[in-house]
Amino acid sequence: MIDYKNVNIRNRRATFDYEILDTYTAGIVLYGTEIKSIRLGKASLIDCFCYFDRGELYIRGVNISEYLWGTYNNHQPKRDRKLLLQKKELAKLERQLQDNGLTIVGLKLFVNERGFAKINIGLAKGRKNYDKRDYIKEKDAKREMSRAMKV
Repeated sequence: MIDYKNVNIRNRRATFDYEILDTYTAGIVLYGTEIKSIRLGKASLIDCFCYFDRGELYIRGVNISEYLWGTYNNHQPKRDRKLLLQKKELAKLERQLQDNGLTIVGLKLFVNERGFAKINIGLAKGRKNYDKRDYIKEKDAKREMSRAMKV
C-alpha cells in the first residue's frame, strides 16, 4: 500500500529566485489520472506560476506525468489547472498583484490527510543577482553555526 502522506513535491528554486512575502494553501481541480500520478510522486513544480483569468486563479507550468495505466482517458501533462481559494483570498491576491514586480509561484504540492491534492502558493518578489549571493552567504553562515553547535 502506498503512503500518500509522504507525497511532498517542492519547488526549491522558488525560494532561491524569489523572496516569499505571503503564502496560501489552495486546492487544485484535477482529473482522475492526475491525482493518481501525484499520489505516486510523478509531478514537478519547476517554472510554475499563477495568473488570474476572469477573476479565477490558474496555475501554469505544473508538470504532472501521464499515469502509467491510463488509457485514452489520460491527461495532458502541462495543462493549466484551476486553483481553489476563498473569495476574500482571491480578491486580496488580485489587489496585491497590481504592484510591480510581484508574482504568484507554486511552492509545494502535497496530499492532505483526507487524500486531496493541495498546493502551497506564495506571493513573491523577484530577487536580483546580488540578493541571491547575499542569500547564499546567509544560508552558509547558518549551516556553519548549526554544525558548530552540534560539535
